[in-house]
Amino acid sequence: MKKILIVLTNTIRYKNTNDATGLWLGEATEFVDEVVKAGFSVDYLSPKGGFVPLDPRSMKYTNDDDLKIYENTDFQKRALSKSLKPTDIVPSEYSAIYYTGGHGVMWDFPNSLELQKITENIYQQNGYVTSVCHGIAGLLNVKIDGHYLIENKKITGFTTAEEILAGKKKIVPFLNEQLAQEHGAIFQKKRAYKEFAIQDGQLITGQNPFSARAVAKLLIKNI
Repeated sequence: MKKILIVLTNTIRYKNTNDATGLWLGEATEFVDEVVKAGFSVDYLSPKGGFVPLDPRSMKYTNDDDLKIYENTDFQKRALSKSLKPTDIVPSEYSAIYYTGGHGVMWDFPNSLELQKITENIYQQNGYVTSVCHGIAGLLNVKIDGHYLIENKKITGFTTAEEILAGKKKIVPFLNEQLAQEHGAIFQKKRAYKEFAIQDGQLITGQNPFSARAVAKLLIKNI
């Protein structure tokens, strides 16, 4: 059985504020729903391991499928309570890595050298590197042979327009769309908050929270 590594945030609140953030639940549960039904197994990783907070705003957008996975004891334990830490991971065991979003990832994904190394190893063994929404932050600084992984690649992620609409443009440490372009990516996008996912070789990325299933379906076609 092929395995997929799902990366989650440990960040509890927007930096320098009292506003809660964390994982956007549907970006994990909807992806998991698709890949597990397709016969894949998943492991859950976070930069520090252990507890993964949920963005409270994400709970307003859940549906029955999301809640069924959220209520599952396995998900509660392995994803939200006892997520793996980078030193637990053997990259050769995985066919793909998937970076979930939620604003929390903006602080703990981009500069994690351990996450970057795991991503590099999976990519170099012909695995797939995937993300949705803010999860693109986990791809932005990954380098392969001295070049940014996303350089000259068509990718997408949470756009600057969507960040403005979310009211977080002045709070986040950087803008994903802008930094992706600075690192040489060919950034693609569609209308704000509409499903959109794109593949360029081993990279599969989704624009916003409504794109998790689309990312999963593209990945399933390839592995």
